[in-house]
Amino acid sequence: MEFAGLGGYTYPMTTAQLDRFFREMLNLDAFTDADPSLNGLQVDNDGAEIRSIAFAVDAGLETFRRAAAADAGMLFVHHGLFWGRQLRLAGGHRERIRFLLDHNIALYAVHLPLDQHPALGNNAALAELLGLKALKPFGLWNGVKIGWLGTFPAPVVTDEAARRISFNGRQPLAVFPFGRAENTTCAVVSGGAAQEVLEAIDAGADLYVTGEASHAVYHQIAEAGINMIAGGHYATEVWGVRRVMAQCAAVLEAGLEFIDVPTGL
Repeated sequence: MEFAGLGGYTYPMTTAQLDRFFREMLNLDAFTDADPSLNGLQVDNDGAEIRSIAFAVDAGLETFRRAAAADAGMLFVHHGLFWGRQLRLAGGHRERIRFLLDHNIALYAVHLPLDQHPALGNNAALAELLGLKALKPFGLWNGVKIGWLGTFPAPVVTDEAARRISFNGRQPLAVFPFGRAENTTCAVVSGGAAQEVLEAIDAGADLYVTGEASHAVYHQIAEAGINMIAGGHYATEVWGVRRVMAQCAAVLEAGLEFIDVPTGL
């Protein structure tokens, strides 16, 4: 079949076709200079057609084993195996790659493009879950703003904001209630972006939402009187892969499965 609005694809698909599909959908080529990670196909298969795709946040053996158990031909992740530097094929790195090759599973990774994407991205999803309006790009990283700054239609207490972004009811990593009792503005950058709270302070935001906490900015947060939610790196970046999976469900005739391997961090 051909996929509406995407054109030129037929099912089953090869890894080359899926690479083109994901590159167009997520605009990977726009991040060539900004993102040192190896976005795209990181480990290829033997040329077999892909009939099932698994989706997860992290590339790791537990995820790989569960993808194999689900008979996935490709695993799509946010955090891949390559991060801008060469690694010897030894130890755990060798074991991960060997498992993929032994089970003929292709690995596809999308990092910053999946944080920044205005519809499918982690930060777009968080902003929508929070109910933010009048969004503006926020959170400069390597020349690209990957997050959002917006306003709540009605004031929201910090605990309610934390509840809105919770995945499967899991508790946030930390909440720092140093600001107003009710928030009217909020900045969002998923994952390991604790330092960007300083940008949120400069922007006058009432609340900053990210994944990780940092001792280095604790006193600046307290002294500035801003609220901050560290929702967890994993928990704030589960949303993008799930949105990509939902988009694939709408246009691909493939088996799709989300693999949940929470780190609690």
